[in-house]
Amino acid sequence: MIIIHIVNIMDARGAALPRLLQRTLAAAMQTMPAVVVTGARQTGKSTLVRDLVPAGDRLYLTLDDLDVLEQAGDRPDDLLGRARRITIDEIQRQPSLLRAVKRAIDERRTRGRFLLTGSANLLLMRRVSESLAGRASYLTLWPMTRREQRGLGRAGIWGELLEAADDRWLDVVQDQRLEAEDWRPLAFRGGYPTPALELESRDARATWFAGYVRTYLERDLQEISSVTALPDLRRLMRAACLRLGQLTNQTELGRDVALPQPTVHRYLNLLETSYQLVRVPAYAVNRTKRLIKTPKLYWADTGLALHLAGVDEPEGAHLENLVLGDLLVWRESQSKPPEILYWRTATGEEVDFVLEIGRTLVPIEVKATRHPRVEDARHLRSFRDEYKARTRTGLLLHAGDRTEWLAPGILSAPWWRVL
Repeated sequence: MIIIHIVNIMDARGAALPRLLQRTLAAAMQTMPAVVVTGARQTGKSTLVRDLVPAGDRLYLTLDDLDVLEQAGDRPDDLLGRARRITIDEIQRQPSLLRAVKRAIDERRTRGRFLLTGSANLLLMRRVSESLAGRASYLTLWPMTRREQRGLGRAGIWGELLEAADDRWLDVVQDQRLEAEDWRPLAFRGGYPTPALELESRDARATWFAGYVRTYLERDLQEISSVTALPDLRRLMRAACLRLGQLTNQTELGRDVALPQPTVHRYLNLLETSYQLVRVPAYAVNRTKRLIKTPKLYWADTGLALHLAGVDEPEGAHLENLVLGDLLVWRESQSKPPEILYWRTATGEEVDFVLEIGRTLVPIEVKATRHPRVEDARHLRSFRDEYKARTRTGLLLHAGDRTEWLAPGILSAPWWRVL
């Protein structure tokens, strides 16, 4: 039997490595009576919420404790009355507890009273009937970014670029003093703290990922929705991980794994609810059209995606996925989170990611080449031509060392200087 252990990843001083979400979480705790931190299991939620406040300042409970879980189901008001301030871990195990949280807040509205975590998107779970609207802030803890793994507690330099004038973007990028790095080992490590920071060999990480998948399928997923045909879901997960960065064609996926389209639809939704699958919507000026355009499919963690796919060498889509993961962490720290989209035309022109911040658009193209050419920027130029008034500099991220203007309004930069 393989057992997944929760560990606190420490730096040289013995302190937990900082996460970018800490500042956002602390601010939310000063504003709302309840804060809910969700994210896939093993992203570090428990460490984050336990390190947020001094020991003894608030009661910490986890629904992984069967006695606590029983009390949450049978006597929820008694559970919440055990302390003035309470942290409750893995609340998705007893979602009915949210109704008791609502009653408690309505009786005594105190900022930072409840800090809740869950390994599923509670707002997407069918069994959750209480959203705590107006009473809670919802935050997501994604797998660690490259800079978080280095102890810097942050994502890439997206904010610095947006704050700078476009003609200064080259200087902003070149000011980053991080050393060059091959993106492929980072893709294999992924961003879950244990395999990314504690396990050095691919065999050790493979063992960890195998245990993670088994725990996810046999326990965590069952808390969201009963899935009896686990081999079918595992096949779909593998097929999805072999299609990173591609349009989500549910009929084609179903044909490849011998599942009907409605079953594929349900399983993809479950994977998204549990923060395994990430779907990136298409950009369209008409926001209603975004809802009917086909999204692109990515995975929350590249290390797990590579394990599930069973491939020996990362491809360009995995570098795209690393960039997306960094953007997701950065977006979660913003007071007005931007939309992360992609752009594709009927003639096949495509830009990997488009940031929409208010009315401003930032197109981002990702290439695994070490020597980008002007031709690699042609779709960025097309996008800028299409949306001239709203578009800032286009960014082409690559695996090389040079930072340069490839064309007017198109900056080519190494991925490791930006992420």
